[in-house]
Amino acid sequence: MGCLFVLLAAFAPRLIVVFAWIARPTYFDAVFDTWIFPALGLIFLPFTTLIWLLVGAPPQGVAGWDWLWVVLAVFLDLSHYANTYEQRGTVQAGMGRGTGGPPPPPQF
Repeated sequence: MGCLFVLLAAFAPRLIVVFAWIARPTYFDAVFDTWIFPALGLIFLPFTTLIWLLVGAPPQGVAGWDWLWVVLAVFLDLSHYANTYEQRGTVQAGMGRGTGGPPPPPQF
């Protein structure tokens, strides 16, 4: 159940952005000038893309205190990548490394 929650949390911003793109393409085109930035945002910075979509409504766009939310979203995305990098060594031996199983118990 915990793995399902983690997967849902990881893909939720991407799904919301995709559904918004499908449901309201004119609003999406008004917020973003081209399709390349939201496409790259879906891959690399999904929370930042979602927040930019929420606070970047025309005609004023992102202004004033809206930048605080954008900076927090960038921090959240980058902290996710940093945490993933930091946890890379916690995989147990034999799990996805092709070693053929766990190490043998110590002999006394």
